[in-house]
Amino acid sequence: QVQLVESGGGLVQAGGSLRLSCTASGSIDSINAMGWYCQAPGKERELVAVISRGGVTSHADPVKGRFTISRDKAKNTVYLQMNSLKPDDMAMYYCAAGRWLATMTPLYWGQGTQVTVSS
Repeated sequence: QVQLVESGGGLVQAGGSLRLSCTASGSIDSINAMGWYCQAPGKERELVAVISRGGVTSHADPVKGRFTISRDKAKNTVYLQMNSLKPDDMAMYYCAAGRWLATMTPLYWGQGTQVTVSS
């Protein structure tokens, strides 16, 4: 089992920034990637960004150039730096840990953190 604890959501004005954090503990050798998903009301959960154990990253097209996923290996922590936030970015953001080959397969989820963007 892998446990994920998130922090960093909140309310921000459009154009502002937030940084989300997610710390993993437990059987982290069973995973090779961590990522962030978002889910707005009435919509499916979507992958925002993912980072592999080796540091390779991938970002969804809507956030490229605005969001950056990074990690601190020593702390088993992954970050999502969110800049130039838009009202469309407003959602619940979930940290996930799992296997990333051609696609990301989430095996574990965090509790979620709300990001609210005011226009």
